[in-house]
Amino acid sequence: MDVITILGTALGAAWTSGINLYATVAVLGLLQRFGFVSRLPGGLEVLDNWWIIGVALFLYAVEFFADKIPYVDTVWDAVHTFIRVPAGAIIALAATTDLDPSIQVVALLIGGGLALSTHGTKATVRAGANLSPEPVTNWTLSLVEDVFAVGAVVLAVLHPVVVLVLILIFLLILAWILPKVVRRLRKMVAAALAFFRGKAPA
Repeated sequence: MDVITILGTALGAAWTSGINLYATVAVLGLLQRFGFVSRLPGGLEVLDNWWIIGVALFLYAVEFFADKIPYVDTVWDAVHTFIRVPAGAIIALAATTDLDPSIQVVALLIGGGLALSTHGTKATVRAGANLSPEPVTNWTLSLVEDVFAVGAVVLAVLHPVVVLVLILIFLLILAWILPKVVRRLRKMVAAALAFFRGKAPA
């Protein structure tokens, strides 16, 4: 397996983890389990275990419904700031275990950054949608996110170069909207810390 393929899969999976971690893990496992790919790169090959796939699908189902309820989705995203981002970094690292250790470290850092960028963007957009009194916008965004996450992780495995190009385009757009994303992430982290302490956020 060449380096571009490995990096495309690693970074693509880290990227989608920031949107929907559980769908990413489940799809990776199912792609290998049903033979769409002979072997996932590095340590990702363990994801075709039915226990891992089952747990990921169960958590995806929980997220599917939580993500459709205004304000519940915001709390869910706030808590998942501490789950999706490190998981994205770990997935990128696991995918590159067959490569040089220096590349693994770079993949770990970039993977975490990509997961943070998509998670922050998703959370910012969804928080804005919650200001709307009708639920349709929220549901639509959630479904689009699910479809995008699944589609992008499939592309990451089957067409890694395409995903690398999409990531580059996304990062260019993100550079333009970054200030808003950073401000929203700060509020989310503060809300999550308040939640863990049992206090209502200010």
